[in-house]
Amino acid sequence: MPQLVPEDWAPQIIWLLISFGLLYLLMVYVALPRIGTVIEARADHIAKDLAAAEALRRETAEAIAAYEQALAEAKQKAHAIVEEGRAKLKAETNAERAKLDKELAKRIAEAEARIDKAKNAAMKDVNAVAVDVASDIVRRLIGTAPAKVEIEKAVEAARKA
Repeated sequence: MPQLVPEDWAPQIIWLLISFGLLYLLMVYVALPRIGTVIEARADHIAKDLAAAEALRRETAEAIAAYEQALAEAKQKAHAIVEEGRAKLKAETNAERAKLDKELAKRIAEAEARIDKAKNAAMKDVNAVAVDVASDIVRRLIGTAPAKVEIEKAVEAARKA
């Protein structure tokens, strides 16, 4: 094998240095600049993507904050509407209750007046019946009927007592 012959080492080393020199120059001036350009482009692309992601994160945080604020305002408005409705309903209920109370008071007064009238009429009839019954009882007991005026006075005295 020629690689192991010591006389052939000098030309092999020269060709080795020339080959590695050319490969080195090719790498330094052609391949590495292209690789560097690709790496820089990729780094720029990653940086842009990170910046866009950060901007989107900020926008998302702002949108969430705006949503939460809108939700809180909507809750406050809903609460105010409910309270307003509740107050309006309470006022209407109180007005209706007052109207019904007046109507009931009027009906109660009318009923009491009718009851008093019926009671007075009944009491007059009771007095007349009591006088008639008392007159019959006295007539049956003693055989003669006393004067109507005396029986009325006796019934009136008994009723007061």
